[in-house]
Amino acid sequence: MSDDEGNPLGAFAISEDFVQSPTHRQAGTNKVDFDGLLQEKPLQLHEDLAKGNGGQAWPAGHVLAKYLLRMKRDELKKCNSIVELGSGGGLVGLAVAVGCRPAHTMCITDQESMLALMQRNIQLNSLQTAVRAAVYEWGGARPADVPAHPDIVLAADCVYFEPAFPLLQKTLEDLIGANSICYFCFKKRRRADMQFMKAARKTFIIEDVLDDPDREVYARENISL
Repeated sequence: MSDDEGNPLGAFAISEDFVQSPTHRQAGTNKVDFDGLLQEKPLQLHEDLAKGNGGQAWPAGHVLAKYLLRMKRDELKKCNSIVELGSGGGLVGLAVAVGCRPAHTMCITDQESMLALMQRNIQLNSLQTAVRAAVYEWGGARPADVPAHPDIVLAADCVYFEPAFPLLQKTLEDLIGANSICYFCFKKRRRADMQFMKAARKTFIIEDVLDDPDREVYARENISL
């Protein structure tokens, strides 16, 4: 989906009038070990805001990745299919691939503007056989290379731009099957965020994660998992 000038999402293009980016910095590559949870092989993450806010890691992504690495390694290792929505540079999905080593190839997805960054980070971590990147426009048809009703769906900080909420809801409804589990982490910024979650509860069984040792810490920052 693009406007006449080729900008992703056209009328849904996200500006800082709606959401403030984390502290801006020049494009670069950093190593992330999630407080020692990736001691053997830290994740190399290239961040670049040139194509949009998704090019930089957000706090909810770190929260979700740490929880999965700490509490769900064994579960994720056994999964036949894992799909991440709104991956940006791939922080969460690549952390899972490095730390959990799922048995089957996982798929990280975002808009066309993020594809090159996802692919770059896959290559930086030598995960070409473990992870593939795909373009998945919310509200549109599921791409052929994205598994239908995967075992696990990952989404971090997807809830921040109100006009895109119906598109995200449709995509979740298309993707999540009767046996799927979705780990969904977001920062509550406005009343509309909770209205989205209220609408989602009409379709999905939603439970707060209570077994995360860091829960009280990130809850003070209005982050929910």
